[in-house]
Amino acid sequence: MTSATSYSPTGVRSTVGIDPRGPQFTASVTAAVLVAILVLPTPAAIALTAAQAALFATGVARGVQHTPTAWLFRTVVRPRLRAPEHLEDPAPPRFAQAVGLGFTLVALVGLAAGVSVLGQVAIGLALVAALLNAVFRFCLGCELYLRLKRATA
Repeated sequence: MTSATSYSPTGVRSTVGIDPRGPQFTASVTAAVLVAILVLPTPAAIALTAAQAALFATGVARGVQHTPTAWLFRTVVRPRLRAPEHLEDPAPPRFAQAVGLGFTLVALVGLAAGVSVLGQVAIGLALVAALLNAVFRFCLGCELYLRLKRATA
């Protein structure tokens, strides 16, 4: 097994990090959940939105490497792949999880309050971000994190 190296936003070299394909896998699962929320009737959409918010909250509180989808990636998907060329800092994906949590909480409030349009728009925006990561490995929340770090440095 090859050793992987990560680089923090400040360019510091580290051997601690996450496989960059893990968040992409998580984004794929998240995108599927978000599509389901948009097509399900409101009571089911509310329940699934609450479940997705709980998944995002886990990623924020414990770190992206400790979520159920990260476990699934580590135990089922990762063993079938070659070693990653590098590891990434888990902080940007963790921030992205916080952004996703914000959108799902807005959606949850909108759906529960009967303002379906608010809920659907919030889920739609989260879906766009998830699809960008799942399909193109472009993490919108990660980019926002890095820009905020640069702006405050």
